[in-house]
Amino acid sequence: MFVYFENDNSKDMAIALIQKGIQFIQENKFSDAKELFEQSVTHYPTAEGYTFLAWMISKDGLFEQAIEYCRKAIEIDPDYGNPYNDIGSYYVELGEVEESIKWFEKAIDAKRYDSKHFPYLNLARVYLKLNNLPEATHNFCKALALKPSSEEAKKLLIEFEKDNYTDDSWYQQFYNDN
Repeated sequence: MFVYFENDNSKDMAIALIQKGIQFIQENKFSDAKELFEQSVTHYPTAEGYTFLAWMISKDGLFEQAIEYCRKAIEIDPDYGNPYNDIGSYYVELGEVEESIKWFEKAIDAKRYDSKHFPYLNLARVYLKLNNLPEATHNFCKALALKPSSEEAKKLLIEFEKDNYTDDSWYQQFYNDN
């Protein structure tokens, strides 16, 4: 797929390619999106372009390569939180659960990250896998405090509560944390 631009500004082209790639993701055209993200980082490397490219590559199970693209994103913009969270998720997929924790924590600390509830949800999942209920509870509560309307958080909370608590003691933890 080739996209023609009248403007020869590489940065503008890269941004336009990212935007079109995002549109393709919404249309479930992942192969086309991947191609546009590849073109984007060729024209003008951006943290967003590499992070989206990593995500598309991860859909093929290429988690190590996705991690490398996320590391390139971090080199370009260390304040951008998405690649930290994504690296954590890729480590979980690789079975390196302990390694994922520091990446989710870096995502939480990132200056430029609009979806900070995601690394908290991911940490909650990790701590559940590690059978650390207090940390899982703490992170679930943080995620819900940041985005109470999150459908994903609500769904996970129901599963979490059903599997781990027979009473409402987690609510007490939530109110103590906030």
